[in-house]
Amino acid sequence: MRAAVLGSGSWGTTFAKILVDAGTQTILWSRRPALAAAINDEHVNPDYLEGIVLPEALTATTDAAEALAHADLVFLAVPSQSLRVNLAGWAGMLPSHATLVSLMKGIELGTGKRMSEVISEVAAADPSRVAVVSGPNLAREIGLEQPTATVVACADEQRCASVQASCTAPYFRPYTNADVIGVELGGAVKNVIALACGMAAGMGYGDNTIASLITRGLAETARLGVALGADPATFAGLAGLGDLVATCASPLSRNRGFGERLGRGDSLAQAQSATHGQVAEGVKSCRAVLELAQRHRVEVPITKVMASVCYGTTSPREGAAMLMSRSTKRE
Repeated sequence: MRAAVLGSGSWGTTFAKILVDAGTQTILWSRRPALAAAINDEHVNPDYLEGIVLPEALTATTDAAEALAHADLVFLAVPSQSLRVNLAGWAGMLPSHATLVSLMKGIELGTGKRMSEVISEVAAADPSRVAVVSGPNLAREIGLEQPTATVVACADEQRCASVQASCTAPYFRPYTNADVIGVELGGAVKNVIALACGMAAGMGYGDNTIASLITRGLAETARLGVALGADPATFAGLAGLGDLVATCASPLSRNRGFGERLGRGDSLAQAQSATHGQVAEGVKSCRAVLELAQRHRVEVPITKVMASVCYGTTSPREGAAMLMSRSTKRE
């Protein structure tokens, strides 16, 4: 089995490492020659995974055609809002038999499409050919080979099992799930909730506040998921609660860190500059998730506040007051 990973950021590189450690022949595409050279010659990714040694068997290239040639599995690991443009350039090179796997966690602005839907549309691929990977996937911890579990979701059971087998490593345990909508939505919305948790921490609020945001964030994720046709049970699993807790609580989470800077008074531009080129997906996804929820008439109050804080005139403290002043109701 041969795999191509398109995108050499922290998660793309880490997943390429997982694949190699699982015994899967893997090539990693990078847009930057210097980064590809560092991976090939020094077995490191100094820009995104400093101090982590990559397998010697992992090769990198800047030639997408070379990466995709004869690939049985194609893993896409680019920023979610750039997927459509990037994939349009690669679509003609995708092997017709390959399973296309999304490693991304976001909702496309404007269309409200999940990443698997964008892949299916742009690649003209049947949805059953598209899989997604989601769960508590903090790249650095996994790069350090700390034990973790994740979820592989696909409508095609055989393709799902094939992806699972390709990435089963001593420190990485994937489970399968047929609920693509739920697995994918959990991964997208948790980034927005992590922004809110970070913002609360940056304002000096404690564990009660964070726990409340995580729990109510899970509730609004599940409401939206059910409206879209997801299995509610999915949100109690790795791709729901598991990913949500990791992203909301960890100092390694870009979304939580971004939210903390907003909570301390940084502007959106100041917080963005502090991420050193790495994307906090929740910043853009909050608007896309809100638009999707409004289209389906689903209440997502935390997401609505975060969109207002990030792109409106609402301050973090005003946002907190808005959430606390909502009318009381049954849980």
